[in-house]
Amino acid sequence: MNIYISNLNFRTEKESLQALFEQYGEVSSANIITDRETGRSRGFGFVEMTSDSDAQEAIDSLNETDFEGKTINVSVAKPRPERNSGGYNRGGNGGFNKRRY
Repeated sequence: MNIYISNLNFRTEKESLQALFEQYGEVSSANIITDRETGRSRGFGFVEMTSDSDAQEAIDSLNETDFEGKTINVSVAKPRPERNSGGYNRGGNGGFNKRRY
């Protein structure tokens, strides 16, 4: 199960995040999302656990608890929405709204 963690301390490292969740079961990966340009943490990350029941226990136990000085929010990660492939929105009014009477 993929778990979303928000409101992380900007100094949190993936090793400490992984260690936090390993208390509840096997962690297959832990990642903290960083800004592309600066490399600075964006304050959220993801942990993937092999067992759904262990993951749910971690979510229930860790949500709204203090971790490294911040109250973290922990939930099941939702699938990433599909993004437009780029360019203009194809299929709509030539870039402006027409009034219809």
